[in-house]
Amino acid sequence: MLKLLSGKSLFLVTAAALSLSACKNGGLFKKKPSKSSTTGWNYDDKNMGNFHVAKVKYPKAGPGLVFVQGGSFVMGAKDEDVMGDWNNVPRRVTVPSFFIDETEVANVHYREYLYWLENTFSGDTSVMRKALPDTLVWREELAYNEPYVEYYFRYPSYNYYPVVGVNWQQAHDFCIWRTDRVNELNLIQKGYLKKDAAKKEMKGAGADAFNTETYLMAPDLIQSKNKPKKSDLKDVNGKPRGLVKMDDGILNMGYRLPTEAEWEYAAYGIFAQNPSPRKKEGKSGEELLSNQQIYSWSNNPNGLRDNRRGSWQGKFLANFKRGSGDNMGVAGGLNDRAAIPGNIKSFYPNAFGLYNMSGNVSEWVGDVYRAQTSLDGQDFNYYRGNKFQRYYKNSAGEYQKDSVGATEVNRLKKVDISDDEVKNRSNYQKNNVINYLDGDSASGVYYGYGVSSLVNDQSRVIKGGSWNDRPYWLSPGARRFMQEDQASSTVGFRCAQTYLGPPEGPGFKEGNIFGSRKQNSRKKKK
Repeated sequence: MLKLLSGKSLFLVTAAALSLSACKNGGLFKKKPSKSSTTGWNYDDKNMGNFHVAKVKYPKAGPGLVFVQGGSFVMGAKDEDVMGDWNNVPRRVTVPSFFIDETEVANVHYREYLYWLENTFSGDTSVMRKALPDTLVWREELAYNEPYVEYYFRYPSYNYYPVVGVNWQQAHDFCIWRTDRVNELNLIQKGYLKKDAAKKEMKGAGADAFNTETYLMAPDLIQSKNKPKKSDLKDVNGKPRGLVKMDDGILNMGYRLPTEAEWEYAAYGIFAQNPSPRKKEGKSGEELLSNQQIYSWSNNPNGLRDNRRGSWQGKFLANFKRGSGDNMGVAGGLNDRAAIPGNIKSFYPNAFGLYNMSGNVSEWVGDVYRAQTSLDGQDFNYYRGNKFQRYYKNSAGEYQKDSVGATEVNRLKKVDISDDEVKNRSNYQKNNVINYLDGDSASGVYYGYGVSSLVNDQSRVIKGGSWNDRPYWLSPGARRFMQEDQASSTVGFRCAQTYLGPPEGPGFKEGNIFGSRKQNSRKKKK
């Protein structure tokens, strides 16, 4: 019996050794390499150049973001134009799917940004001055608001209240900083940056701090690069690659301010008005909306109070000003329970899971303001504000860091594309098209800023209504503007991010996949 067991054990050990040998030498269990349908060459094969094709994967929502399924909707006024502005004429547009912040950016989030700047640019006070929110926005000639000037941004009680006093340019810079920190962490975790990269950076690295665009375009300017010992990314010689490219699917696409169309679409959360949406692959959905909302909530879509039975019936659904001298109601039964901006997760989220898209604070979006853009703009991915640029190269053909602007953290210098470079293109012939069809020479429209108009190329759209606004401004279709270098105690912001993949989101397919059957073929009867 003992001899029989020994012989059996010897056989199993020998078989296991042979199996391991076969795996190691690319034998029996080696995964068959994927192959190009164009050239027939194998991907990730060192004998054929090691061209790497990342496995098809779709971007996940970055920190703080939620997915918004795009679609067609009527953008513009949903209520009577009581202001008589005629600046939001209804028009149907399509918005592709995207990510957007679940909440407004809070005081604690912006203080994290300032903390990073303070340590990374230690001793450079100009950087902090450029980034600090203007707390003096709380002051009024005939009101005692000094406590908010002193404490609203800093005191822990207000950690998760929306940051205000931030102008459009500061919000834009915050988005770039957030992109860089998220991507820096991704590269550290994957081993492409040294583990102590962030720590070293915050000890006075200054303009040498990590920047995503610089990493992709001019990686020699990036400190603390690292080559992981094991990696799926190989160079032409089959050795682990030390640099990540955008097509590897590791880097985040980047945070930015949402376009006006994205913001308005996300605010309505019209997904909830579809009585039969497609919720998983293989099922069908209906192109149907049961109600037209005025505000961002789907229950009682044309009212301001919760109409469902229960303890919250009759309560306000947003933080706003009911009337003159009435910011929160009567003691013992406060209607919205907020005298100033409230917690970023107060009130119901809408159907996309977004909080305070109506009320609390108005929000900056990316667009330059023009009253008639809704009539002039494209009906797909509507946006006004394009100014096309390219990366600058010096006489030696090298990229250069940008020295303009105190918080230009290791960013590459960009220059405007000349009109001469694009004059023969069919899709655009100007580099600066901010005032296209409304303010340019072809339109015959002139904005005499400060003389006959308060609008110019630095006027940016704000949306959503605030704690100090009447209900009219709570409708996502309402629009106002401020100069991009101005700030207010009623204006904050949230970030967005581009989504690349099936428009219904991860887990769904793109396009109608009908299988192998031809359109006119019929199944044979058995």
